[in-house]
Amino acid sequence: MTNQSIWNRREAAIPRGLGMMHKVFAQKALNAEIWDVEGRRYLDFAAGIAVTNTGHNHPAVKAAVAAQLENFSHVCAQVTPYEPYVALAEKLNALAPGDTPKKTIFLTTGAEAVENAIKIARAATGRPGVIAFSGGFHGRTMMGMALTGKVVPYKTGFGPFPGDIHHAPFPAPYLGISEADSLAALERLFKSDIEPERVAAIIIEPVQGEGGFYAASADFMQALRRMCDAHGILLVADEIQTGFARTGAMFAVEHAGIEPDLMTVAKAMAGGFPISGVIGKAALMDAAAPGGLGGTYGGSPLGCAAGLAVLETIETEDLCARARAIGARIVERCQVIAQSDRGLGDIRTLGAMSAVEFVEEGDSARPDAARTAAVVAAARERGLLLLSCGVRGNVIRFLPPLTIPMEQLDEGLDLFEAVVKVS
Repeated sequence: MTNQSIWNRREAAIPRGLGMMHKVFAQKALNAEIWDVEGRRYLDFAAGIAVTNTGHNHPAVKAAVAAQLENFSHVCAQVTPYEPYVALAEKLNALAPGDTPKKTIFLTTGAEAVENAIKIARAATGRPGVIAFSGGFHGRTMMGMALTGKVVPYKTGFGPFPGDIHHAPFPAPYLGISEADSLAALERLFKSDIEPERVAAIIIEPVQGEGGFYAASADFMQALRRMCDAHGILLVADEIQTGFARTGAMFAVEHAGIEPDLMTVAKAMAGGFPISGVIGKAALMDAAAPGGLGGTYGGSPLGCAAGLAVLETIETEDLCARARAIGARIVERCQVIAQSDRGLGDIRTLGAMSAVEFVEEGDSARPDAARTAAVVAAARERGLLLLSCGVRGNVIRFLPPLTIPMEQLDEGLDLFEAVVKVS
C-alpha cells in the first residue's frame, strides 16, 4: 500500500471539494510525529489544524476515552444525560474569562458552535444583524460561510447566504489596515448599512486563523467591548483555533483583559475527539427555549471524557507557559533566517500561534504565494508538515503540538530553514 495508490482510490471515491493539503496518508501518530502508510516519519507542525495541542495519543486522553468506552459511547445528552457533560461544562464555566456566571452547551463541530452562538445572540437580543470581519473564518455551513470574510475557496458557488450579515476590515497594520480604520469602518456600517440597534452580535477571532494569524490587539478588543456595551450588542469571541493554551493563555481574549458575552470553542478542546461548545453569560445562554438548542451527537460522551483529560493536562503540564516558549523559539529562528532572506516579511506569534509572511524583496504589498506553496511542498518532502493560510495565500503557520519535545521543534525548524534557503 502506497500513498499514491490510496490517492488514486481517493480521487475515484471522494469529491474534489474536500481539499487535502498533503498527499500523505497517516498510519499512526504519537505526540508530534506522524508515520505514513509507507512507514515514513514526519514532524507535525500542523496538529490537525490546531487540534492536537496535547499531542497525538496523549496517554491521559487515551485512558479517559478508554474508560468511558467501557461504560457507553452514546446515549444522547437530550435523552439520557450523563455526568461528564455536566463536569466539563462546570470546568469551562469556571475557566471562561470574567466574573459573570456562565453556562455551556456542547455541540460537535466548530461551525455548529458558531451557528448556535448566533442563534443564542439573536434569541437573547431580539435583533437580527451580525457583524464579522474580513479575512475571518467561521465554518462551512451556510451561516458560517456568510460570516466568513474570504470568498475563495469557501464561498464560491454556494450563495445566496443568510441575510443581515455585514463585514468590517480586520485590523492588520502589516497590510495597511489600522485599528482606527477598522473602528471607523464599523461606525460607517452603523450609518450606511445597519443601525446598531438592529445588531445582535459582533463576532471576531482574537487571532485570525485561516485569515493569516493576524492578532487583534488588547486596545482593539477593549474598544470593541466598549462599542458593544454602548449599543447593547453582544461580543462573540471565536476561540475555535485560539483556545486551549495555543496562544499562551487558556483563551486568547485573556490577553485583552475583557469578558466576551459568548465564546465558541472546538478544535483542541478534546485532543482530537469531535466536540465543540458555546460558553456564555448564563442569562444569555438561557434565552433559547428548551429544544431550541442541541443535536444528536452534541457533547459526545467520548468527547466530554477527552475534554476533561485535556483540561487536566493543560494544567498539570503547564501548557500555557510551554506555548509561550515554543512561540519564542519559532520567532527567534525565523528572525535569524530573515537576516539573510528578504523574502521573509512579517514574523509574528501569540503564544505558539506563529506565522511568517512570504513577500517579494521585503515588500508587504507584494505577497509571494508561489514561494509559500513551494516551501510547504519541499518541507513535506523532507519530513515536515506545514500549513499555509492567509487571504493572500502567502503565510505559513506553525502549529506544533504544545507537548512537542524541544529537540523535535528545533529539528523541524532546521528543516524549515534548509527548505527556505533553497526555495
